[in-house]
Amino acid sequence: MAIIVTFQVEGAAGKKLYDDCITRITDGRGFTSPADLPVPGLLAHIAGPVDGGWRVVDVWESSEALEAFAKHLGPILADLGYGDLQPDVTPAYNVVLR
Repeated sequence: MAIIVTFQVEGAAGKKLYDDCITRITDGRGFTSPADLPVPGLLAHIAGPVDGGWRVVDVWESSEALEAFAKHLGPILADLGYGDLQPDVTPAYNVVLR
């Protein structure tokens, strides 16, 4: 079952944290496709500013795919001082992609 994963970082540091994570998770290659990530299973990725911070919303094909990705992202977040940042994870009812 697909899941929706939402991270939100309050304050001005969110965009920098996002950019630093992307640089590290892709070894500096950039992120324009799910294939740029070290694990399969990402269906959709959206990131951008919100009032008072930065939000990232992903749709993963399963909780197992998210767990595989978390093994890569978790240490990066910890190294950047955000080891306690936890996403909101909810089951997806419907996923429509172009």
